[in-house]
Amino acid sequence: MAGPTAADRPTQQALPLAARWVAHLLGDIRIGRVRVTTDDGGFAEFVGADHPELAASWHLHHPARLFSRIARLGDIGIAEGFIEGDFTTDDLTSLLEIGARNVEAIGHDLRPGFWARLGHRIQHALRANHRRGSRRNIAAHYDLGNDFYRLWLDESMTYSSALFAEPDESLVTAQQRKYDRLLDGLGAKPGDRLLEIGCGWGGLAETAARRGLRLDGLTLSTEQLAWGRERLAAADLGEHARLHLTDYRDQGGQFDHIVSIEMFEAVGERYWPTFFQTVYDRLKPGGRAAIQVITIDEDAFEAYRREPDFIQLYIFPGGMLPSVERFHAGAERAGLTVRETQRFGHDYARTLARWRERFDAVEPQLEALGFDHRFRQTWRYYLAYCEAGFLADRIDVAQVILERP
Repeated sequence: MAGPTAADRPTQQALPLAARWVAHLLGDIRIGRVRVTTDDGGFAEFVGADHPELAASWHLHHPARLFSRIARLGDIGIAEGFIEGDFTTDDLTSLLEIGARNVEAIGHDLRPGFWARLGHRIQHALRANHRRGSRRNIAAHYDLGNDFYRLWLDESMTYSSALFAEPDESLVTAQQRKYDRLLDGLGAKPGDRLLEIGCGWGGLAETAARRGLRLDGLTLSTEQLAWGRERLAAADLGEHARLHLTDYRDQGGQFDHIVSIEMFEAVGERYWPTFFQTVYDRLKPGGRAAIQVITIDEDAFEAYRREPDFIQLYIFPGGMLPSVERFHAGAERAGLTVRETQRFGHDYARTLARWRERFDAVEPQLEALGFDHRFRQTWRYYLAYCEAGFLADRIDVAQVILERP
């Protein structure tokens, strides 16, 4: 199919020079529609051959400054431009989804310069997930405070993808379905011992305890630990579920089953073999592990591995997504058998949309807690960036059932 022609869109001549430099990124898009405007009334519209209903505005307030950021930092420059107010848009998620769906056409123009790439790699390498580094990295994200997360997560305080049966069902219901499916996949029965690696604020721990399981949950976040323990005590479940401030590598004993929800992303590629060996060692023979993990497309993995992205640099220090193929291979090298894999990435997009709406609705409360405009813009970009990635199928989420023979 032919790409867009000059007849498909208005000329760019009305844009000032710096804005034309920025708008040049959109010249080869094949999917979606973007209308670029400037404060002085300039405009241009770029329409791809496919899915013109996927549309967003891109209003450039400081095009020269934005161009400079993009030239130095690549796609990180777009993030910085949004955070610092160089541009606004009527739909950040759609704008980023258009970028994600056109990465083959525009990706070469969004690569950082040499010195930025070197700096990003050094920054990422210094955040390795050895024991001390893991505690530091987890604290940087999860110890922002329970009051912060309580404002925009649902009542269950669940910070991972929900599993929806209907698009309009409540987030609490969809999160509970996620917990139930993970435990069902284990085949766990009352009295079984369960290890949770990365227990968050205790949502799954509470569900497991109500089912009669005996759970030990591990976290490196002091904020999550305090909340989770209080939650279990208030439900009179403290005897059935115990939470510990413990690195997964330091846990001993064997368990009937293991569960881990979106903790693997914080392990770091260097420590993937250690994680899988730990799962193998902590499982009794015949035991199962249910692991929910965010993944990246295998075709994009090598480029992703070479260049730290916005999430790694700004949100999750030390993080690294596997592809499903690499996750399976790592588990099998440790002696585990892959029994089942269910992917549900668009459910994560829906989860993120709910979080983003709630986040925007509590801006005054966030400001009152001391989170400044730059912080709030960074998190807005983060939530939209992830939502766009799932909508464009650049990233996915899966529940994987592993078994120790």
